[in-house]
Amino acid sequence: MQTILVVDDEPQILRLVRAYLEEAGFRVVTASDGEQALYVARHEQPDLIVLDILMPKMDGLEFTRRIRRERDVPIIMLTARVEETDRIVGLELGADDYVTKPFSPRELVARVRAVLRRVQGPPAPPPVLQFGPISLDRATHTVTVYGKPVDLTPTEFSLLETMMRAPGQVFRRSDLLEAVQGVAFEGYERTVDAHIKNLRRKIEPDPANPRFILTVWGVGYRLNPEVGDA
Repeated sequence: MQTILVVDDEPQILRLVRAYLEEAGFRVVTASDGEQALYVARHEQPDLIVLDILMPKMDGLEFTRRIRRERDVPIIMLTARVEETDRIVGLELGADDYVTKPFSPRELVARVRAVLRRVQGPPAPPPVLQFGPISLDRATHTVTVYGKPVDLTPTEFSLLETMMRAPGQVFRRSDLLEAVQGVAFEGYERTVDAHIKNLRRKIEPDPANPRFILTVWGVGYRLNPEVGDA
């Protein structure tokens, strides 16, 4: 269960936000000023902080400066201030989102979920990818076709893995080159054609009439979705 720290000096806001976040499935801890929030954040290690700016003892901006020296925890600033300069200062200090009062508790919950998804990134693909008779094991860096092992170069393996993550999606040559090399240089995109030719020779039953890797003329390549559904 993910933990959210809610910091506000208004008890009714703390109760309201806590109730909605707990109903959404989060564990919630609270603080009523910046100094208390710093203590709670250090001990509870929250996954995200909903933070008011105008607070006694230590305001939200100073709290953000201090916590950013220790952790890169995502922060949603919650405040009555609406001036653009205040938003800019908060974002420059590292806030991930900004909600002004009065606010909808449901919208705040949606913002919390969105920020958590964004900072956590997309889920990692499964260690073994399957496409029809082709099996690709990312952990052992091996590929089998109809149960028989196939030796691929690192580049061929990366190209196949990229396409197997999204069967049926059309990949431009530049997309595939960037996936393999980390960057796509103009003029080098045609090298993908040579790698695809070698890959087909190794995995296709009939490389001259490819069934697995289809050419999308003028664009690039894709895996045949009919094979994946078979």
